[in-house]
Amino acid sequence: MSFNMVVRNGVTAAGARFQELERRVNVSFSIQRTIQFAETDMAGVLHFSNYFRLMEEVEHAFWRSLGYSVYMAGKDPDISWPRVAVHCEYRLPVRFEDTVELRHSLTRIGTKSIEHEIELIRDGRRIAVGTMKTVCCAMTGQGFTAIEIPAILREKLEPHWVRTGPDTGRKP
Repeated sequence: MSFNMVVRNGVTAAGARFQELERRVNVSFSIQRTIQFAETDMAGVLHFSNYFRLMEEVEHAFWRSLGYSVYMAGKDPDISWPRVAVHCEYRLPVRFEDTVELRHSLTRIGTKSIEHEIELIRDGRRIAVGTMKTVCCAMTGQGFTAIEIPAILREKLEPHWVRTGPDTGRKP
């Protein structure tokens, strides 16, 4: 008896399926959203730029669910979370009046930054997946200055952190 085992990046196909299922189970936050006509192109398909707006929408909803905002005025100093990297992979089209689930997970919490993964799901199928890296910044008259994530925010974020793989994502 013989069989072939496909290995990519040191992971078997079965292992990759298990990692995918484990990741889906660890989604920390999600919202439902219906695609509006103004968000589509002439073909009635969600315009590519609006995937990033949807990613931002679920990120903002996530922060509100924690009792905060991406812009925290009135703190000393005011805090904001500018994006330093974004990426989105489109797999299937999303059309006018489709209802999608936006699944948000924190995949890394560093000293000064966090990384988000957002999945767009329609009818149980993964339509797109995006990632964002945001940096905790003090807002002053001179602009943005990266700062360590305050302990009170870290305490709120850590229960939502999806830890998978050998690298847990946190710098010592």
